[in-house]
Amino acid sequence: MVKPEVVLSFLRGKDLGLLLVLGSAVSVTFLFYQLTPKQMKQPILATAFEKHSVKWERNTFIGAAIFGIGWGISGVCPGPAIAGLGNGYWPLLWSIAGLVIGAGIQGWLVDKKPKQPNA
Repeated sequence: MVKPEVVLSFLRGKDLGLLLVLGSAVSVTFLFYQLTPKQMKQPILATAFEKHSVKWERNTFIGAAIFGIGWGISGVCPGPAIAGLGNGYWPLLWSIAGLVIGAGIQGWLVDKKPKQPNA
């Protein structure tokens, strides 16, 4: 997953080897989310297990679409991009620079947005 060529080949349906990686990650995460609260009385860094509230907003969909389009064009996801740098795959610096610039722009836009009082 650290080489964009492999990811792009997967997205084009030519090499489905990453399905094993994806399936393994989803399975392990699902099991831990389901079993950990039943096996532990209390989380290590909190007082109780909490449900994650999901708030579907327009910006969530827009952000997901931008992320997906960028991933599809470049074949780079943030985590594997950083790991790829550890493997000496230096062209990934361009993608990481784009991620940092995009995050900076998003943060700037959020700061410009008028704050709404808490309900």
